[in-house]
Amino acid sequence: MASPAFAQEAPAHSVFILNSLLFLMSGFLVMFMACGFCMLEAGLVRAKNTTMQLTKNVALFSLAAIGYYLVGYNLMYPLGTWSVEGVLSGVTPAVAVLEAVGVAPDKVDDISYASTGSDFFFQLMFCAATASIVSGVLAERIKLWPFLLFTFALTAVIYPLQASWKWGGGFLDSMGFLDFAGSTVVHSVGGWAALAGVLILGPRIGKYKDGRVVPMPGANLPLATLGTFILWMGWFGFNGGSQLAMGSIGDVADISRIFANTNAAAAGGALVALALTQIFYGKVDLTMVLNGALAGLVSITAEPLTPTLGAATLIGGFGGVIVVFAVPFLDKIKIDDVVGAIPVHLMAGIWGTLAVPLTNGDASFVTQLTSILIVGVFTFVVSLIVWFAIDKIMGIRVSEEDELAGLDSAELGMDAYPEFSR
Repeated sequence: MASPAFAQEAPAHSVFILNSLLFLMSGFLVMFMACGFCMLEAGLVRAKNTTMQLTKNVALFSLAAIGYYLVGYNLMYPLGTWSVEGVLSGVTPAVAVLEAVGVAPDKVDDISYASTGSDFFFQLMFCAATASIVSGVLAERIKLWPFLLFTFALTAVIYPLQASWKWGGGFLDSMGFLDFAGSTVVHSVGGWAALAGVLILGPRIGKYKDGRVVPMPGANLPLATLGTFILWMGWFGFNGGSQLAMGSIGDVADISRIFANTNAAAAGGALVALALTQIFYGKVDLTMVLNGALAGLVSITAEPLTPTLGAATLIGGFGGVIVVFAVPFLDKIKIDDVVGAIPVHLMAGIWGTLAVPLTNGDASFVTQLTSILIVGVFTFVVSLIVWFAIDKIMGIRVSEEDELAGLDSAELGMDAYPEFSR
């Protein structure tokens, strides 16, 4: 039985409590997406590179936690304090600081919102997800430590800075840019950073030979499918938690609507990819279906609240179209994206952001497009500079001998499937 003191306190501070609970529950759903990315990538790379992908995903998640604590959180949320108005936070350099142990109601940072710890935890998960996007694109030929160095730059500075322009109340937010849960702020940013890296890194040895694309199928499609379903589930926290409020009937109804629309978009993307691969290839391609579902999820992320279920299905369905046509297009121009993350996160992220005005009358197509270009140019150019600098200083690509042998043995000295190795 609750104490009399708690019985009196809970109704008075129920918004604070419920919002904090939303962030914590949604945060650990988004955290589980790290497992989804990890399993998806481990399934779509060849067996000789599996341990490397597992290592990268654990390390990038850990690095994101440190970088976001040291720099990123206060860079992303200036709380109205700007060094350059609407562009650069005035709170940094400063580490993230939580509320005191056992803090009293009149001492919390914002009694009308949520605990600082819950907000930090929730936003950190988005930061880490951005880095996970980069990992799969560059698989099977990048060195571990250069990748981790870029990850730190991305999670501590690049991602938080551009996110402050929208979610920190910066100039994109003042322009009227709408991106509910991050089709652009999270997903396209990860895609732009990966694109910059892959242009410097180059394709895998033997991927493009004599004008042909040489298939390099992943080692474990059951694992990739498991990863996709984990990501699908985690997305309910990703989009639902971005309501940022659970203290009223309207908020809870909206969160429920977001869950339903998120699921519908994923289904639309998967089914469209399934149908199109049957039509164009004569057989269904499971990897396309998996990425179609993910592209549907990315597409609805910019506005999961206002569409009807039918509209959400169509928005997600077009994400499936993007995947089916963009994957072979990238191969045609010799951009070797191992897991298909550039179509899923960058291209579908752009589409989802442009689709917002279709269901939200407050959105402007011109503003959406302008914001996409600003974020895209910033992220791509800065990432290209960072990748180039790392490459010149320490080199980002393994030797040809190590690549052919596999990064598991060459970089780490251990195999994911030792009983099947030579």
